[in-house]
Amino acid sequence: MKGNGFKIGCIVFFLGLTVWYLAPTVQLALENRYMSSMPEAERIAYEEENRVKLQNLQERSLSLGLDLQGGMQVTLEVGTPQLLIELAGDFADEELEDVVRIAAERSFDQRTDLVDEVVAEFENRDPDARLSRYYRSDSENITRRSSNEEIASYLKNQRNEAVDRAMEIIRTRVDRYGVTEPSIMKQGENRIIVELPGVDDEQRVRDLLRGTARLEFRLAADSDELNSARNNILGYFDRLVEEEELDENVLRERLETQVRNPYVFGYAAGPDTSRVNRILEREDFIERLPRNTTLLWGASPFAESNGINLYELIGVRTQIELTGDVISEARVAFDPNTNVPEVSMTMNTEGARRWARITGANIGRPVAIILDNHVFSYPTVRSRINNGRSSISGLDGLTEAEDLVNILLSGALPAPLDIIEERTVGATLGEASIRAGFFSVMFGLIFVAFFMIAYYHVGGAIADLALLLNIIFILGILAGFQATLTLPGIAGIVLTIGMAVDANVLIFDRIREELRAGKTLRAAIDNGYSNAMSAIIDANVTTFFVGIILYSFGIGPIKGFAVTLMAGIAASLFSAIVITRVVVDYLTREKTAKLSFG
Repeated sequence: MKGNGFKIGCIVFFLGLTVWYLAPTVQLALENRYMSSMPEAERIAYEEENRVKLQNLQERSLSLGLDLQGGMQVTLEVGTPQLLIELAGDFADEELEDVVRIAAERSFDQRTDLVDEVVAEFENRDPDARLSRYYRSDSENITRRSSNEEIASYLKNQRNEAVDRAMEIIRTRVDRYGVTEPSIMKQGENRIIVELPGVDDEQRVRDLLRGTARLEFRLAADSDELNSARNNILGYFDRLVEEEELDENVLRERLETQVRNPYVFGYAAGPDTSRVNRILEREDFIERLPRNTTLLWGASPFAESNGINLYELIGVRTQIELTGDVISEARVAFDPNTNVPEVSMTMNTEGARRWARITGANIGRPVAIILDNHVFSYPTVRSRINNGRSSISGLDGLTEAEDLVNILLSGALPAPLDIIEERTVGATLGEASIRAGFFSVMFGLIFVAFFMIAYYHVGGAIADLALLLNIIFILGILAGFQATLTLPGIAGIVLTIGMAVDANVLIFDRIREELRAGKTLRAAIDNGYSNAMSAIIDANVTTFFVGIILYSFGIGPIKGFAVTLMAGIAASLFSAIVITRVVVDYLTREKTAKLSFG
């Protein structure tokens, strides 16, 4: 053992560090097992009493990935067509919208870049056409004289910035949601993959991720003009019912008898709103509405006797008086009279000034508070508001209020997000994956252990000890770096079990060659370790570099596999070179000692 003091110290240090990092994981597992044996009421009380302790253990424990813990994986796509139209601002016209629509269809069919297709479509229509007629940017030096290539570069840059900004906003929202170890990755030019382990409220996640947080303040429509339009529309409603294949009672009955608010155009039950939208988009319907007036949905305070939720069609002005950019603070509050949750908002200096002007000029008239084209409330202005404060009411409960605050504080998404793929992994499937992974590791470990003992005898047993410690070190490394253990990560551990004994195979075979050459056991061991070292280092370092490449360019499961592979290589090198050498030196400390290597 002479000269091995430093090695023993390293072993004790790293083993202690591993135990330190894995202790919360073991303790949390014991706590969960203990709580699972309790009656439900007792378990809830125990969780409440030990909330801080359990939360700390959860934060320090080895995190399980989506495929092991269950949860959701959502693929989002940034709405680049709408972004291109919005970037044009007031210069946008029907031709631009038509060009973007055709280019978007061609881009989807041919898997090409949308911006390039927009440029190509414009030039196909008119070779001399300049996109600069639609796009200006002082910060990007984009003017009327800019070439189509310069405009294309500008649009691509804006798209990339929109995706990056969307990722930042989604990350902020997810962090406030409280998900442990979420994964948010960019895929391609305009897609974002979000993995949320342990999440089971699917609809809430959908609303959280794709809510654009486009907050608007608009004046309500003129009640007399709206009522006149309603009466005119009833005159041709029978034809609309027939053409749109609607139940006659969808709007007519509610238009005639259920309108209790002069600013409400009509009502519809939840299942009917999508069909009613077809009417709202018709040109002949829009022509019958008052000028500068549009209809938006909002939750109705009335409920039908059969329990169906009603939605109101609320008349508002098309002009946007104020947007959510002026909101500097948002928090959950409670109505002092009803104790119903609401969202209280505070505006910045510019917003407060404009809000004072708007409210002062419209006393006695409702102002609609609209989020993502949904009217949350339309309170009547009682007096001029000088402090820049307002609130959003009409929420379903505390959870919706908290999510709305989250969205408002995170900022508005630069472009709409569409969910194009969604995958949910149940907790049961995750448990099955854990069992399958556990058995694969155990069977692989047992098989390799028996083979090593049968082939290398005592040397094989030493290698098995190092192999067992190697797996513990891998888990400790993952826990220490707060990495996430995934199903591909378990595959990496299984692969590492085979690779971990590779170094010992090289060492022990060299020792056997030295012994057959007539050297003493001590000399054979020294030469075996020194002569095999270059091959061991070369093999493991090259594999480690492969792991770095997989981690750098891979996504999702590939990254999980790469992390575990690199941790396994580092642990196996330490186990094979340091731990086995210390054990071998201890067993051969006497000159007369004998040690079998097969």
